[in-house]
Amino acid sequence: MKVAGFTFIRNAVKNDYPIVEAITSILPLCDEFVVAVGDSDDGTEDLIKSINSPKIKIVNTVWDTNLREGGRVFADETSKALAAISPDADWAFYIQGDECVHEKYLPLIKKEMEDNLNDKKVEALLFKYTHFYGSYDYYAESRRWYRREVRIIRNDKHIQSFRDAQGFRYDDRKLNVKLIEAYIYHYGWVKPPKGLLRKGVNFRQFYIPDYVPDETIIETHEFDYGNADRLLAFKDKHPAVMQKRVDEVNWPLNIDMKKARKRLPFRRKLLQAIEDITGWRIGEYKNYRII
Repeated sequence: MKVAGFTFIRNAVKNDYPIVEAITSILPLCDEFVVAVGDSDDGTEDLIKSINSPKIKIVNTVWDTNLREGGRVFADETSKALAAISPDADWAFYIQGDECVHEKYLPLIKKEMEDNLNDKKVEALLFKYTHFYGSYDYYAESRRWYRREVRIIRNDKHIQSFRDAQGFRYDDRKLNVKLIEAYIYHYGWVKPPKGLLRKGVNFRQFYIPDYVPDETIIETHEFDYGNADRLLAFKDKHPAVMQKRVDEVNWPLNIDMKKARKRLPFRRKLLQAIEDITGWRIGEYKNYRII
């Protein structure tokens, strides 16, 4: 069994992406790892090279800034990395620059890839998600966020990145997947308030074609943490590769969740209550078919 990892990144230093941690968290499972490094101006390529692994292959790319609707440029860059993996790889393990896999899940993930290698009905493996929010000490739940997504796919040229690179499609249809008991830890919302405002300014330009970045927002506005429906204390350990960040960069999180909950529409509160009791997320968007 041969496994290829792949990801894309641009201006990781400037935007403080834990891309090194993301890559190294799954590198032990990979025989090779392709990184599509976009046209950066902050030493991102040197950062990737600092991992100093013979498994890593860098593909230099230029982002198409015309793909500014719905985050299509992210899927475009993902597909460039996917296209560069070796044709003899059986599985392709995708991870984004703000994600990480805890080392405790690596044996299980490897076993799932081995066990399903010859079952061609399984086109991909589906992971559960923990979305950290505001601080490394808390994770958030929201019906607006995906709680599962595909991160391991078969190395099949019919499978390509979809929409804004959240998931994948086989030509135009959803993938047939197996849900596994492993989590992706998502750290994209773990930033100080000004960092989250900067993230918003940066991301809007890749989703809204006519958006003009306004840097004054970062200094004049306060981040309201309105994305989280519910905030929960994280009582487990972070991945070992993330521990240095956790120890060195953590800040107090001042969120009045009771006040935030009061702002939620009654419908969302009701749907969340149903999910808590039954485990059924009514109306959940699924970019896959669990088999």
